[in-house]
Amino acid sequence: MSGGRSQAERDAITVEIGYALLSAAFAAVLLFGAVAGPAFAFPLSAGTRGVLVTVGAVLASVLFLVRVASVLIRFQRGTGPGGDQPSQPGRTRPDS
Repeated sequence: MSGGRSQAERDAITVEIGYALLSAAFAAVLLFGAVAGPAFAFPLSAGTRGVLVTVGAVLASVLFLVRVASVLIRFQRGTGPGGDQPSQPGRTRPDS
């Protein structure tokens, strides 16, 4: 298997994609609820309700895409949790 990915690498990618999608969906739902929530909680005009729901949906969609991209880019660069860290605490150089 020269040049191919190991099973562990494929598993790590799958987990990272799942994490990116779930965390992005959670953040998007929270943002949508914060922006569009008042449209459903208070008696507002139809126009105001439409604007809040539309703005909430647009912002949530943008947040979703940005979150997924940032998580996957960070994973690709290896700067996520545990990335670029020494294998032993307190050691800063591989030969120390």
